Amino acid sequence: MIDRRTFLAATGAVLLAAPLGAEAQPASGVPRLGWLSPASAVDGLPNLEALRAGLRELGYVEGRNIIIEVRWAEGRSERLPELAAELVRLRVAVLCTAGSQASAAAKRATATIPVVFANVAFPDRSGLVASYPRPGANVTGIAFIGPEYGKRLELLKEVRPGLSRVALIYNPENDGSVFALQETQRWAADLKVKIEPHKFRGPQDIENVFRAIAAKRPDALMTTADPLIASYRARIVDFTASNRLPSMYPGREYVEAGGLMFYGGSVPEMYRRAAGYVDRILKGAKPADLPVEQPIKFDMVISLKAAKSLGLNIPQSLLLRADEVIQ
Repeated sequence: MIDRRTFLAATGAVLLAAPLGAEAQPASGVPRLGWLSPASAVDGLPNLEALRAGLRELGYVEGRNIIIEVRWAEGRSERLPELAAELVRLRVAVLCTAGSQASAAAKRATATIPVVFANVAFPDRSGLVASYPRPGANVTGIAFIGPEYGKRLELLKEVRPGLSRVALIYNPENDGSVFALQETQRWAADLKVKIEPHKFRGPQDIENVFRAIAAKRPDALMTTADPLIASYRARIVDFTASNRLPSMYPGREYVEAGGLMFYGGSVPEMYRRAAGYVDRILKGAKPADLPVEQPIKFDMVISLKAAKSLGLNIPQSLLLRADEVIQ
C-alpha cells in the first residue's frame, strides 16, 4: 500500500506582446519570455496564470521588467513545431513549455535558448533531459513522479472494492502519455489490476473508443495527462456517467466538469515553481546545472455529486484524506 504521506513533502486576459520581426530585440533590454502550450487559450490559461503568479512573487511585472510572448496550439499538436520556431525567431530569453509535446518541439527548435518545462512525464525516458540531477543541454523543469500512478489505482480500489479491470485512454502520439500508460501498467501488476488501453489520436477516435470501452464493460476508467484528451473531458465525463463507470483523472478540471476523482501532483504548483527556474536562468544560471524537480504537493479532489449519480458510497476515511470534496 502506497502511503500518501510519502508524497506530500485564474481567469484573466491573455497578454500578447506586439509581433516582432525575426531580428527584433526586446525594447530597453527587458527580457522576453516565451510560452508554448498545445492547449487552447481557454483550457491552458490557468497554467499560464500560475506561471505569472510565480513570476510576480519573484518581482517580475509584465510590461515593466519582463514581456511574455504567448503561443497556443489550440489542441492541434502538429502546430507546435512552427509555434516553437516563431518564439525562437523572436529571440526569447527563456522558452517555457506546457507538457511533453510542447517541450519536445521546443528542444527540436533550439539548442541554445533555455527551455523550462512543467507537467512533463518521464523526461529522461523521452530524451528531453539526460537525467534528473544533471539534465544537460538547454532543457530543465518540473516532472511527474512515478508512484502517483499507483496511488490513483489504489484510490480507485478503495472506491470500487473488487476492482480488477480498468480502461485507460491514452494518446499514442504523445510520448508522455505512452510512458504514463506503461507506468500505470507497471503499478497495476502489483495491485492485481488489468489495464485495458484505448488509443485516442483525435476526434475521429472518440466514438470508437467509447464503443470499445462500453463493449468490454470494465470496472472503472482512467485517462493519461494529455492536452488532446483533456480537451474532450466533458464528453468523457458524460460517457462515464451514462455507463456508470467510476473514474480517476490526472487533472482537477475533469472533476470540475462532473468527473468522480482526481489525484496527482498539483499542476498549478508545477507552473508556479517553473518561475523559479526562469528567475535563476535570467540571473545567469545554466539549465544544464539546474536539476529537474518533481512535485512536492499532491492534491485529491472527490465529487460527491458524481459518486451519488454512480450509486457509490465514498468511504469516510477517503473523504477525510481529500484536499477538496465537491458537494
